Amino acid sequence: MTITASEQQVAKGKYALPFDCDNHYYEKIDAFIRHLDPAFKHRGIQVVKQGTHTQLLAGGRLFEFVPNPTFDPVIVPGCQDLLFRGQIPEGVDPRSLMKVEPLNPAYQNRDLRLEMIDQQGLSGVLLFPTLACGVEEALHDDVGATMASITAFNTWLDEDWGYSYKDRIMAAPMLSFADPDEAVKEIDRLVTRNVRIVSVRPAPVPMGRGQSRSFGHPDYDKVWAKLEEHDIPVGFHLSDSGYNRFTAFWGGPERFVPFRNPSPLGQVIVADRAIHDTLASLIIEGVFTRHPKLRVASIENGSDWVYLLIKRLRKQANQTPRVFAEDPADTIRKHLWVAPYYEEDIRKLADTVGADRVLFGSDWPHGEGLANPTDFVHELKGFTESEIDQVMRTNVVNLLGIDH
Repeated sequence: MTITASEQQVAKGKYALPFDCDNHYYEKIDAFIRHLDPAFKHRGIQVVKQGTHTQLLAGGRLFEFVPNPTFDPVIVPGCQDLLFRGQIPEGVDPRSLMKVEPLNPAYQNRDLRLEMIDQQGLSGVLLFPTLACGVEEALHDDVGATMASITAFNTWLDEDWGYSYKDRIMAAPMLSFADPDEAVKEIDRLVTRNVRIVSVRPAPVPMGRGQSRSFGHPDYDKVWAKLEEHDIPVGFHLSDSGYNRFTAFWGGPERFVPFRNPSPLGQVIVADRAIHDTLASLIIEGVFTRHPKLRVASIENGSDWVYLLIKRLRKQANQTPRVFAEDPADTIRKHLWVAPYYEEDIRKLADTVGADRVLFGSDWPHGEGLANPTDFVHELKGFTESEIDQVMRTNVVNLLGIDH
């Protein structure tokens, strides 16, 4: 692989060090119960031990979003690189790429993580959950348990990681819109703790009793207004969005359980629909029109959906112009930041939304991410030196409002 001079300079640290917008921790087993209101003890997340095996329950049902909730052993960072690039050599069993190792303490300790960040040549990281990305879906029929569990989790997160630890580790607390009044209270609480961004699931908002509705519903304007008031961006991070219900229509599994009984058809059906539909709801139903300073980022959802969404929205705008305040592509360029998958056409994304809206994210230490986060720079073919600096550092620090 040929590396340009500008890429070499970034990798060697001639420019300011990169800031990774998509890093992860592995939750401790008590993340959802350490601070949970006792009234929700049997409605939220529960830890169940059977001999040497530990399992989780969510609302009394087996919670399998992470098959091994102790994360020990855990998948080796970047071991599935070839799988996600679609470059598995002929004759190699894709399952053989899965490698595990003992839990690295840096996955659960912020001071050890700072040492790791230094070793990786990063100035800082934005941290998102792992196990927690499945909790809102698991509790979608119980709004009260959802809100209580998320508040408990955010308290644990602040205690163990901090929302802005030494201005280098930015941990994104979770936010659910399921109860908009409680969501506003949660934002008010987070603001006092120097929160820089909130993590929101790209999915219809659960209402309980099997019902849900769009983020664009007027009931949620108070939440969007509160985020806008405090200039807090939303990170829509890949999660269990409940879209496996659509695969069930085609005979696939109704619940998402990673690494078990994979459904190739289901993966194609679901793909990146959740983030596509989430942004469509925000634009078509006027959230950005009513809240013009609102900023959102798509993290670990890829970027191929962006082009299809623009095409569809423009067609809809031609058919129902009264619904759109401007060209949908302009709305996207104003309000959306995107962290593409490293194997995608990043130049095409930059030409579509602007190089100042593209974010570097490695997904470290997940198996589908990069083994070495800063290797992302090698994917920036055709980018100028200033654009590389934007993607690798400037865009995310500007989004977070920090000085790096």
